[in-house]
Amino acid sequence: MIAGGPTPPLVAVLDYGIGNLASAQKALVHVGADARLTADAGLVADAAGVVLPGVGSFGPCMAALRATGLDQVALAALDSGVPFLGICVGMQLLYQGSDESPGVAGLGALAGTVRRLPGDVKRPQMQWNVLDVVGEPAMTVGLARPTWVYFVHSYAPEQADHVVATCDYGGPVVAAVERGSLWATQFHPEKSGANGLGLLANFVASLGPDAGR
Repeated sequence: MIAGGPTPPLVAVLDYGIGNLASAQKALVHVGADARLTADAGLVADAAGVVLPGVGSFGPCMAALRATGLDQVALAALDSGVPFLGICVGMQLLYQGSDESPGVAGLGALAGTVRRLPGDVKRPQMQWNVLDVVGEPAMTVGLARPTWVYFVHSYAPEQADHVVATCDYGGPVVAAVERGSLWATQFHPEKSGANGLGLLANFVASLGPDAGR
């Protein structure tokens, strides 16, 4: 940060001990946020934005989130309306449940179930793919078209009104959702080059000029 410049907005990256959560945190720092890996409920409450990353499978991720108490912290942040970004499995955890872990309840912030990729496609989808963007969502402002991003997943949410981007993988697959201040991506912005960093920069910009703490 340049001396005398604006204070970077505080972004809490929920640290529940699953996978390489630091990659998302480092990418957010790169685009101008004061992003911190944390399990501290007080710090999350003070943050201008909250990010829920995730890698692996739905059940273990949800169990780890609950074991750390961060499920309730995430729900409190969502209820408060603070800008919130879910990434990959972190996106899936926002739904009511997943075919991957029958009987395991998700956070339920978004209606619907995460489904196994249909048909005879190779699973996981582990590749770059292009987004089919619906309308003009805030998360994709300024991104190159066509918008190539990087996926690693075998499951994806169901179609719904809040879906703002899909990709073609044996048919349309939900790739991103945006519902007010709640954003989520099935792809990995932190692994998606300039487009991914642009999306993260849009998220940081959405925190507002007075978001620094």
